[in-house]
Amino acid sequence: MTKQKMSSEEVINVAIAALEEVKGADILTIDVRDKTSIADYMLICTGTSNRQLNALVDNVCDKVKAAGLKSLSEEGKGDSDWVLLDLGDVIVHVMTAAARQFYDLERLWQGAEQSRAASAAHHTPGNE
Repeated sequence: MTKQKMSSEEVINVAIAALEEVKGADILTIDVRDKTSIADYMLICTGTSNRQLNALVDNVCDKVKAAGLKSLSEEGKGDSDWVLLDLGDVIVHVMTAAARQFYDLERLWQGAEQSRAASAAHHTPGNE
């Protein structure tokens, strides 16, 4: 029996739930399908420390693996202020507040549809 591929929206929902579980803050989903070919969506999340960034990324990896998806790669894990997790069609950026303000990915992807996650409901484009 083969497992059906998860949709980008399902990956986003699993990742957001995992980030919220470890108290990730200001979680933003950006729809980049019309802007780049590297991914369909980007998730950006703020953590308070390097330790929390690592815990956030570890939890996302664990949850997507449990859902049947393997992360393709991680960049920046350890003492970095920005950790990137490639989940195929979804790229997760976990950053300290200072790094998020400095790199300002929201401005870089200005014009792309953006939605913030809320504790009560996970927002993905098309599911608002």
